[in-house]
Amino acid sequence: MRPVHLALAVVVAAVWGVNFTVIEIGLDHFPPLLFSALRFFAAALPAVFFVGRPKVAWKWIVAVGLVLGVAKFGLLFVGMDAGMPAGLSSLVLQIQAVFTAAVAFAVLGERPTRIRVLGMAIALAGIVVAAVDEGTTGPLGAFALIVAAAACWGVSNVLTRKAAPPDALNFMVWVSTVPVLPLLALSLLVEGPTRDYDALRALDWQGAGTVVYVAWVTTVFGFGAWGLLLRRYPASTVAPFSLLVPVFGMSSAALFLGESVSGLRWCAAALLVGGVALASVTRGRREVVHPVDGAASPVAVGRS
Repeated sequence: MRPVHLALAVVVAAVWGVNFTVIEIGLDHFPPLLFSALRFFAAALPAVFFVGRPKVAWKWIVAVGLVLGVAKFGLLFVGMDAGMPAGLSSLVLQIQAVFTAAVAFAVLGERPTRIRVLGMAIALAGIVVAAVDEGTTGPLGAFALIVAAAACWGVSNVLTRKAAPPDALNFMVWVSTVPVLPLLALSLLVEGPTRDYDALRALDWQGAGTVVYVAWVTTVFGFGAWGLLLRRYPASTVAPFSLLVPVFGMSSAALFLGESVSGLRWCAAALLVGGVALASVTRGRREVVHPVDGAASPVAVGRS
């Protein structure tokens, strides 16, 4: 890779990793479901005028929007609001690669190689270690919500593969239009109109900045840059940079939020990232990588 593109790949990984810290800060200003709705509203409505018409059938946009936008992000934001640390959330979400492979096997009949199975087993061992660590320091219920979010992400990856979008940014922007109303409705039902109104009335520059970051920096810039790299280089060259996301996620959480990183958590990180790296090894395939920003995930769209 050219030095400028190498730097861009690292910047995107950093943006996606820091995203978890920004979400944590945003949850101090908004109820989780309202915050998630605002994220998609800010990302989608201005951008649809610049990306053009959808390039895949609406059934795929709606399906991915509900599973990824409503289920995955709803669970992620609620889990973090319930006490799941930002750094650990960025790490645990990596298990989406295992769920993706499992769903692809069940739905698409894709048989994983022995190396991929080994990688998934190692990643699952990392989840067990992370669960043990969280069980001694925080609520396991919140941990389970993040794992459930990763499972929904895996389902959405397979749906996206079936959709085979030719333009990842175009697809992500239109997918982002779907969750806005369902998330707002859930927020009014679960969190209550009074709490939502109070949060919007108390909106300050920091709260607005978190919405801008998770919507425009993470989604629009992140996916635009990632798509550029995937158009210029093989996915196998770009893929390893996504494994930097939890590194930046845990580091930024420690730096800005004061989250401690225990020995068990470092062990979980090594197992999870190493396992996902092994599970991502492919032979004779051309794939579009699963970004792990906590934003969305264009997935494999073809085979050579």
